[in-house]
Amino acid sequence: MAEHLPDHGATNDSSTNALMEKLRLKYQQRPWTETLKLVHFCMDKPRQPDSNAPDGPLLSCMEKIQRMINAKPLFSVMNRLESLSKQKGLNAHVSPSGTTCYVTSNMFYVEVQLEMDGKVVDVKLAHLGDAPVVCDDMAQHLRMKNYDAFGKILEELSNMYQIPGDSEMKAKGYHALQALERDLYSMSLLHRSEDVNRVIEVLHGKVGHLVPRAGGTPMNIEFYISPYQILEEELNPGSQVCGTKTAVTVEGTDTLHKLSLSPLLADSQGGEDGNPVFLPLTDELSMDLPAFFVLKFHQPIPMSLSSIEMIQRLTGIQITGLKLAPLYELIVQSTLKEKGSEDVSTYKSHFFVSLPDCPKHCYFINNGSEKSDLGGALVSKIPFSHPQSVPGVIEILRHQVAYNSLISSCVSDKHINEDGTELLYFEVAPHKNTSFSVFFPHPVNENLASVTIDVITSREIQCHLHLNPQDPTLNSSDDFITRAVKRCMSVPVVMRAIFRNAAKVKAASEIQDVKADMKQKPEPPCEQVTHSDSPEDSLSVAGQQDLVVTDKPSITDSAKENPSTAKLETLGDNTEKSNPTVSTEALCGAEESNSTASTEAVMIDKKNTQSIV
Repeated sequence: MAEHLPDHGATNDSSTNALMEKLRLKYQQRPWTETLKLVHFCMDKPRQPDSNAPDGPLLSCMEKIQRMINAKPLFSVMNRLESLSKQKGLNAHVSPSGTTCYVTSNMFYVEVQLEMDGKVVDVKLAHLGDAPVVCDDMAQHLRMKNYDAFGKILEELSNMYQIPGDSEMKAKGYHALQALERDLYSMSLLHRSEDVNRVIEVLHGKVGHLVPRAGGTPMNIEFYISPYQILEEELNPGSQVCGTKTAVTVEGTDTLHKLSLSPLLADSQGGEDGNPVFLPLTDELSMDLPAFFVLKFHQPIPMSLSSIEMIQRLTGIQITGLKLAPLYELIVQSTLKEKGSEDVSTYKSHFFVSLPDCPKHCYFINNGSEKSDLGGALVSKIPFSHPQSVPGVIEILRHQVAYNSLISSCVSDKHINEDGTELLYFEVAPHKNTSFSVFFPHPVNENLASVTIDVITSREIQCHLHLNPQDPTLNSSDDFITRAVKRCMSVPVVMRAIFRNAAKVKAASEIQDVKADMKQKPEPPCEQVTHSDSPEDSLSVAGQQDLVVTDKPSITDSAKENPSTAKLETLGDNTEKSNPTVSTEALCGAEESNSTASTEAVMIDKKNTQSIV
């Protein structure tokens, strides 16, 4: 009898196949648009109360699809966060509600709260043993879809705990960083007035302008800002131009360093000399850890070997991973990179610089001979182990960046004189230590002249003008050139001021020659007296036009390149107001006062000539 029993499995399969075949035949000739309408109809159809109904599973699937379509932005953000976490070596978990993502490690976690439409509600960061804190910086990056910046913060947080040892050892490194940050913040408040100007704090503060750590952004120290950056900030009210700054963090090492686990600053008022006073680094306050603190730069800084050696003596820790190269070559390449130049691999030796109201400048950068003190390296971070070394390191960094700024002012991304306009040629060559010379042809004679600029500190600069004893003066004293350099920190602007003064001297000399010729001639008739001033005036104007007025096409091209170039480049004449070293009107006054004697002499001679006539 068993042989005659029906095979129910085979029957079900055949019926299913037959049903599917009927569906294929039914919809085979229908266009795809009608099929889509049917799917949308099923999705919009209300759910049947009877879960055992034939279309129950289909409706359930349609509802799931609908939820995924509505949650596409949320799914996209979650997927991006999970992918980013894996790239940084971290873990990612999604809450049961599906609206919160946790990026975790053994030492910290980041909580990202989202709405159903994918909008960021909040971001919180919690270190091991600490309560979560709101991170506005990380939330803003996610709201702006700036996942690269968000990922960089995750990477920095992860690197901060790359300390050999167990979780307890890593936590000690984080506690040491907290103690350092409190000491640095206390040092920034020493002798600080309530209405302190940010620029003054950047250029003169013991630890620069300090911004405490906030959320995932580490503590930052801004220690140098150029006069051009100050002027740019003044020309754009409400904006804040960022100078050169460094981040404060901790990194793991292969050797042990004694790091403080508690703040060491003993007196909030400082010692008798105004310098901070620290407690002794005892075993109770410190611990030997396989880590050190670092000042990390956003862009590597070209530094001379002498500056690197001074920092290493100050901190007692060697800076590793340095590749030595000529210092001027490193400065040029770094400057071209900042200007967005595509070709920075090949060292360029000459650059064309355009300024308003003067011929175009061509600067040749001379590396100098192969001397050890002219070498340098790109420094991306400086290790240290005690907060007392930070003020000294900041001062050395200011000095180096000020020196680099003067050299980089002669660098541009233009290596060809495209318009073929008139050129003034200059050569920049290292002199010794932190001084260099600028050579140029004498504006009147054919001999060479030079200006030696010695950057003693970031705030003290001395300049000397060297001329052939037989050449006429350029009407620019050493004091005038020094004040001009301090004010603008731009070699081209200073050279323009020198050539302007030289043009006044030449014009005055030509007037004197004309007067001498007139005195040697017989006294002119009375009817010609009315014309006695016109040769002088026209000659004076012509002389000044020949030497002072610039090539007009060059000015136009310069103005087209940057609408604010005229204001920025005339800083040598209209001094920057916020630089505490020099007053605003000093340069114009100095430039005029240097030529006062010659101008007065011309006027006296002119009056005497008229009275004689």
